[in-house]
Amino acid sequence: MITYDMIKKCPKVELHDHLDGGVRVETIIDIAKKDNISLPSYDAEELKELLKKGCEQKSLSLYLRAFEITDAVMQSRENLIRISKEAVLDLKEDNVVYAEIRFAPTLHTKGGLNLEEVVNAVLKGLEEGKKETGVETGLILCAMRNEDPSDTLEIAELAVAFREKGVVGFDIAGDEYGHPPKKHLEAFQYIRNKNFNITIHAGEAFGIESIWQAIQICGAHRIGHGVRIVEDMAIEGGAIRKMGSLAHFINDMRIPLEMCLTSNVGTGAAESYQSHPFPILFKNGFRVFLCTDNRLMSDTNLTKEMSIAAREYGLGIRDLEKITINAMKSAFIHHDEKIRIIYDVIKKGYSELREEYSIF
Repeated sequence: MITYDMIKKCPKVELHDHLDGGVRVETIIDIAKKDNISLPSYDAEELKELLKKGCEQKSLSLYLRAFEITDAVMQSRENLIRISKEAVLDLKEDNVVYAEIRFAPTLHTKGGLNLEEVVNAVLKGLEEGKKETGVETGLILCAMRNEDPSDTLEIAELAVAFREKGVVGFDIAGDEYGHPPKKHLEAFQYIRNKNFNITIHAGEAFGIESIWQAIQICGAHRIGHGVRIVEDMAIEGGAIRKMGSLAHFINDMRIPLEMCLTSNVGTGAAESYQSHPFPILFKNGFRVFLCTDNRLMSDTNLTKEMSIAAREYGLGIRDLEKITINAMKSAFIHHDEKIRIIYDVIKKGYSELREEYSIF
């Protein structure tokens, strides 16, 4: 029987982790007091309960409102460095060996920083975290779907400009409904022309049309969430009986799906853990893996997400290893770096874990 302590020791890879969705509550309070920022509560436990209320009540509006609080304390170079470094320290505590952290630079310019200063501050924090922990990270820059396409292009250009300094990809986030990714086609064409990496939030709050656009029009290399892909399948008794052309294409082309169990249930993208499409996709060979999305708002980490998968879907250590390798194969770093981490860190770590617990 796999236990929580065993899972915590597992090497992990995190590819969908929003920086402003994982700020420490104590840090929020500390910065708010320092910078004279109003909070609904200055008690750590009370504030934590408020910030995770949206997820617990399956209220997307409450869930998103929590970001107003975290973004408010992320408007200076000092604060961005601190929060980015602490993110790496927290990932290390969860035994994450490689992580891609994403954020939207435009949300952090209210204090007078320009976009380049914002990105530089976050990269500095990540580098400080790496020096202290050894955890390797990449940064993904997000544009927002509701913004003007010219703003999206600016973030795409910013991502490419920082590609040799730690930025590994480009994403577009925000409300899918009424904001299709194809409206920002110029930005995606720019990224593709520069041989750079694209992940797109799609198939979370809107159906397979959103996923199709992300892949076939915008050229996404990975899909954030993608839970609605099951709408392109006929499923009976927990098994896939038939797939449409999009589902086949995603599976055949090994397009990775960044799955976030607790977040999806909390925002209503999935009705429950039991009905979440992750186990069906995993058992049918799709390249899926587990992510946290927003560790603070969902009150989670990868150990918790893997524990949920083990409990709800009957997964064992070898399944968790496969999920972790799926994630590492999908990372936005060079192939030789992926191979090194897979064999020297992930496979080695799982082998030692199986030996420790006599799992053969």
